[in-house]
Formats: sequence, C-alpha cells, structure tokens
Amino acid sequence: MKFGLLAILWFSHCALAADWPQWRGPNRNSISQEQIITQWPAEGPKILWRASVGAGFSSISISHGRAYTMGNSQDKETVWCFDAETGKTIWKHSYDSKLGAVYHEGGPVSTPTIDGNRLFSISKWGDVFCLDAAKGTVVWEHDLRTDGVISNRWGFAGAPLLWNDLVILNAGGAGTALDRKTGHVVWLNGTQPTGYASPVVYRSGTKDCVLIFAAKHLVAVEPRTGHELWRFPWETGWDTNNPDPLIDGDRIFISSFSRGCALLSITNGQPQVVYDKKILHMHLSAGVFLNGHLYAFNGEAKQQTDFRCIDLLRGEVNWTRKDPAFGSLICANGKLLVLSEKGELLLGEPSSSGLNLLARAQVLGGLCWTPPALANGLLYARNSRGDLVCVALKK
Repeated sequence: MKFGLLAILWFSHCALAADWPQWRGPNRNSISQEQIITQWPAEGPKILWRASVGAGFSSISISHGRAYTMGNSQDKETVWCFDAETGKTIWKHSYDSKLGAVYHEGGPVSTPTIDGNRLFSISKWGDVFCLDAAKGTVVWEHDLRTDGVISNRWGFAGAPLLWNDLVILNAGGAGTALDRKTGHVVWLNGTQPTGYASPVVYRSGTKDCVLIFAAKHLVAVEPRTGHELWRFPWETGWDTNNPDPLIDGDRIFISSFSRGCALLSITNGQPQVVYDKKILHMHLSAGVFLNGHLYAFNGEAKQQTDFRCIDLLRGEVNWTRKDPAFGSLICANGKLLVLSEKGELLLGEPSSSGLNLLARAQVLGGLCWTPPALANGLLYARNSRGDLVCVALKK
C-alpha cells in the first residue's frame, strides 16, 4: 500500500464516517455519500440553531460533534467552535486582524482544517494557528509575515492542506509548508503574493503531488520538499485564481472568471492542453464533478451569471439556467444541494439534460457566497455578515 494512501486512510480514521472535517468535505471534492431527506415541508426543513460569528466567508468544518468556522468583528478575527447539534459555543479564539473590506464585506475567507484533536487555520493576513480542537488552546502559531511572505490583495483564502507531517498552504509564490507538530517552516517557494484557491493533492504516476493555483500559474510541487515539478501559465485580472483545481484521474480542470477554463492532461509528468475555452468562467467556489459532468456557476459575481453543466471531456455546454443564477453547491448521495447567493437552499437531481428540482426553501438572508457543509444529516450555511444556521436534513 502506497504511503499517500496510508495517509488518507489515517486521516479518515481520525474523523467520524459522516464528518466534514475540512474545506469541501472529507475528500476535498464537495461530495458526501450521506442519505438526506428529499421532501421538505412547505415552510422548509427545520432550522435547529443559529449563531452570529462575524463578517467573513469562511466555510464550516465538522468533526467529532463540533462545528468550526471563522469571522471578524471590530477588527478581531475569531475561530469559533460550536456543539454541532445544539449550537452551544464550546470555545472561541480571537486575535487582532483588519477586516479588509475591499469590494465585499471583508473578514476571513479560509476554512479551518480538523484532524483528530488538532485544528489548523490561516488568518486573512497570514497568522497560522494550530489549536486544540476540543479546548481552543494554542498548540503553536506562526506569522508568515515574519518570513517575508506578502499577502494578496484580498488576503489569504486557501484552506490548510494536511499531508503526512506537513501543513501545506497556498502562501508565497508557489506554496509554503509548515511542520505539523511545531509550526516551523519546512519549505517556502518565494514570498510574493499568490492566488486564492486551496492546495489540492493529485496522483502523478505512483507519487503524490500538490497543486498550487498561484497568482499567474498553476504550479505542481513535490509535497515533501516543495520542489517544483511544472507550471502552467494562467493569468487573470487582479490575479483572481480563486476556484480550486478539479481532478479527474490524470486530468486537471481549472477556471477563472476573466480567463475561461482549461482541461489539462498530465503526460510523462508534464501538462498538455486538452482544451482552452470560454465555456465556463468560475469566479468564487469550484463546482461539483459528477459522472463525467461538471456543475458550476458561470460568470463574475454581481454581474451576468448562470448555472450550467458542461461535459468535462468534450468541453461542451450541456445546459444553462438562470434559476439559481449564482451561489455555491455540494453533492449528497448524487443530488446537488445549492445555496444561492440570496440564501435559498435548493435540492435537485442533476443530469446531462437538466436539473430536476426536488425542493427549495429560504434558510438565510444577506449575501451567501460560502459553500455549505453537510455532516451527520445536518447542513451548515452562513452569509457574509456572519449569520450561521444549522438545518436538519436527516433521513
């Protein structure tokens, strides 16, 4: 058994089977195998609890009966820990951090990563923490600014990736790795600003590689050393490489709202362009790849947008629709859970011919750009001002 697979199995063992312990879920692909209810009452599914966590776009991580997220209030950033079923505050950890409201409400964008009894987070401006997941006490902290690392315009957004004994961050020119136990720098690939996507693991032959969607390139690195394996140019306005790269075997899909999209095939350890088209312009969160099709929102937020399905291999649009027009989505047992930017939750069966809506309900107000999270039959969603809800979807 390969070492990378052992690491994945070990990570899974440390979390409950239906937990959502990191950005985009157990496998960082926004897909859950949970069975959920598909028929909702007229008033919508029951909201179990609400909380206010402060401004930001951090999503929610759920592990061992606790739910975690981040927010900013009065220039203080806070990592929150709630009882996942009752919403009772278990602990919170706060530190000074400027709101950074540039063209949006500001606040932290990254999502905490949980592994066993440890939580790893990165603040908007480069404070990296390892906290005791049950108590909130600081195990270690590291300020990337002391290494000369410069934040991008909207601050650090990528969620920490745990790989063996490393915490890998989309920080610096092409990634940074800290020692999981001490927080010491293991490798640092430059100090210049980067993109906004989270690091992603993919297999190249028999080895793990990590993708860093940097400011102007997609960069593949060897995770233990940070050695650069290859880079693919991808320039966008304001260096807004935001959505995570999506993996399909030996193929990698990337997209940015001002640049379009591309499918790359890794051949002999190097990227080859399958297509480079304008069929999809993802702006904020990545879509969901399911049965050969990619379901995602197209266009720049607050501009002309739509929801669409593309055939990933052929690079063709199967369908588009304007309801919903913008938001984020995850998948539960083959069905899509879509949170519109206006706070409406929609449940639908996707196919290459359309989206069959099964249920919909208003669960939030305000601006909702943050993808929801699903764990143990409960869905967690938030808006930009920090209103957080827990919605019962248990089968």
